[in-house]
Amino acid sequence: MEFSPTLSKSLLAIAVIGAVTVAGIDASRSGSGSDARAKLTLIAPAAAGGGWDLVAREAQQALRSDGIVNNAQVVNVPGAGGTIGLSQLESLTGQATTVMVTGTVMLGGIAINNSQTTLADTVPIAKFAEDFEVFVVPKDSPYQSVEDMIAAWRENPGGLPIGGGSLGGIDHIVAGQLAQQADIDPAAINYIAYSGGGEVLTALLSNTVGVAVSGYNDFRDQIEAGNVRALAVAAPGPVEGIDVDTFIELGYDVDLVNWRGIVAPPGISDEDRDTLIDIATEMQDTEQWATAVERNRWKESFLTGDEFGAFLEVEQARITDILRELGLV
Repeated sequence: MEFSPTLSKSLLAIAVIGAVTVAGIDASRSGSGSDARAKLTLIAPAAAGGGWDLVAREAQQALRSDGIVNNAQVVNVPGAGGTIGLSQLESLTGQATTVMVTGTVMLGGIAINNSQTTLADTVPIAKFAEDFEVFVVPKDSPYQSVEDMIAAWRENPGGLPIGGGSLGGIDHIVAGQLAQQADIDPAAINYIAYSGGGEVLTALLSNTVGVAVSGYNDFRDQIEAGNVRALAVAAPGPVEGIDVDTFIELGYDVDLVNWRGIVAPPGISDEDRDTLIDIATEMQDTEQWATAVERNRWKESFLTGDEFGAFLEVEQARITDILRELGLV
């Protein structure tokens, strides 16, 4: 069945309104930055168990434990590389009591879904940290190394299902970059997209996919338990706490940082923006957050306000260019 553009737009609007209601966010309610000290909603624009969800819940705990925000709540709004959550955030114009977790994945989602809403339609608050992508296989996989995997991949690019996050997101990009480095057409690979890291792990453990790619923390517990094996990590150099070779060390120029931050709805006042930046800065300085950074093997990379906004503009162009180069947009 084909839908007219008008009907499609109407259905999207209904979906966004429904998401707002389900998430427990009242789009008609205005809220100032000072109100955010009493109650702050953090939108994780993906399913529970993934990287955005983890960042949102670590932030929630840090905000609560140090009394920065009296009531910090997390709501999950998954779909379309985070762009459904982004559309929801845009609909909350002027409401400074809601922020959304964002990152590299969303930039790809915006490009590949040709989203009418972009991060330029939000108010940048803060970039907190970076983490790194890892390729993993089940413990009994025949692939003992990256070279084993690539040999099978070259023989039949579509025969090796690779599970990861949303189409055009960082997992997809890194898989495409590795394929390109191995002289495999990125468009020929069998990439299967899931809504979050938890779903990717389930697909791997059930042998629905032969290889999975996501942030290290999505697989950390299963790696440490010996149920999955890490083949390589996409990082510029060795990562403290992650005893895995980098792709660069193995001779493949695959290195794409997955940063995480928060943005606010459009239309908030400068005073409200400054209050939210203060809240983010206070959270970043807490012992609770420092412990989360260490536990999750993140790398701190703090930017706020206009400086973060300038970073977003450059980063969106860079990710879109990479997707074009890989033939994904």
